[in-house]
Amino acid sequence: MSEVHGSAVPSELSSATPESPLQRPLRIALFGFGTVGSSVARILVESRPNGVELTHVFNRNVARKKADWVPSGVVWSEDADAVLASDADVIVELAGGLDPAGNWVRRALEAGKSVVTANKKLIAYHGVELEKLAAERGGHLKYGAAVAGGIPVIPGLEQGLAGDRIERIEGILNGTCNFILSKMEKGAEYADVLAEAQKLGYAEADPTEDVGGFDARAKLSILMRLALRVQIHPDEITPRPITTITAMDFSYAKDLGCTIRQVARAEWAQGPVAATVGPMLVDLNSPLAWSRGTENMVIMSGRYGGDVVFSGHGAGGHPTAVAVVSDLLALAHGSRRVAIPAAPAKVGVEFEVPHYIRFLVNDRPGIVAAITAALARENINIRAIVQKPGFPADALPFVVTVEPCRSSALQRALTSIKTMDCLLVEPLDLQMLE
Repeated sequence: MSEVHGSAVPSELSSATPESPLQRPLRIALFGFGTVGSSVARILVESRPNGVELTHVFNRNVARKKADWVPSGVVWSEDADAVLASDADVIVELAGGLDPAGNWVRRALEAGKSVVTANKKLIAYHGVELEKLAAERGGHLKYGAAVAGGIPVIPGLEQGLAGDRIERIEGILNGTCNFILSKMEKGAEYADVLAEAQKLGYAEADPTEDVGGFDARAKLSILMRLALRVQIHPDEITPRPITTITAMDFSYAKDLGCTIRQVARAEWAQGPVAATVGPMLVDLNSPLAWSRGTENMVIMSGRYGGDVVFSGHGAGGHPTAVAVVSDLLALAHGSRRVAIPAAPAKVGVEFEVPHYIRFLVNDRPGIVAAITAALARENINIRAIVQKPGFPADALPFVVTVEPCRSSALQRALTSIKTMDCLLVEPLDLQMLE
């Protein structure tokens, strides 16, 4: 049976009820005053939500961060130890990464403080142990902003969907990749759109975490724990990058009634767990195809309640800050969350789905026959062969789609196909999400 934990309010406030005002607001210390941190501060200062008060801001080289719109009573500091030892009730960690952010979070929880964070990597790798530590020391850990930014996916799972049995997750969890791919859908090439995303601040100078699928992988592992109730180490999931996608792939996808999106998906009912992250062909009639720009979308499929779709702005300072402040208000006003049990598990099964395979060859007789033979040896049936006119014979692209099969079987076939000396580049293999 699920346990229900108490609210994260100081002992002197624990007697407050919905009918009686809080004796004093929770004192909030921000760790990080970047895009999200400054947005959180802006909401706390301008909206002045009942029950919370900004009292401390920690940041390296804090003098360059000071803002004149922040009340004069707020303490600005570049001494993390001093802020952790202060009278702040809640530490809001927005620096990101495993260290030193993980150390700050652990020390705050060990001191009996509560923590609100948007740090998906920390929660993906250490969320279970940190929640246990919080419970042992009387504090609370909330991370509603760690997945899908301002979209209330995690609160929705913990409260609105806790009574269902979620068996499948499909989602667009990285706004940077969605921005890039939805621009490429209109004909742009990857390198040009990446440069634009970096200029706009959507992508880092080193975009590997985003375009390599590692960011989405961390978020998927968090959702798997809360939705599918399985603890999967993020490294169990092998992500695939979007860097091999070209504008031509979008053209072929359109001919097939699809577009391309970076999709994170996982499935578990009983037995082995399936999970993957990477670019996939998505049917144009799927809600996932409608997501544009930096939007995120998550589809939860429940045994009893059916499909539930969460959609909205998954990136950016303000949307993420809304989720952070919502967590703070939940703590201040005694909101209680259902503790959803999750058992350790491993990714042990593959999705059996159709695949899109794009080839670029120096044309000659017998190529299709050789490809067909390699697929047949793995008992993989061809669904269609698509070739656009107008390309030279010495650089001819064409696409083969195959019926549902295991990725491992297809990879064995492709290993054989890659020995063909007519190939100009390695074949691109994408799952087709039906």
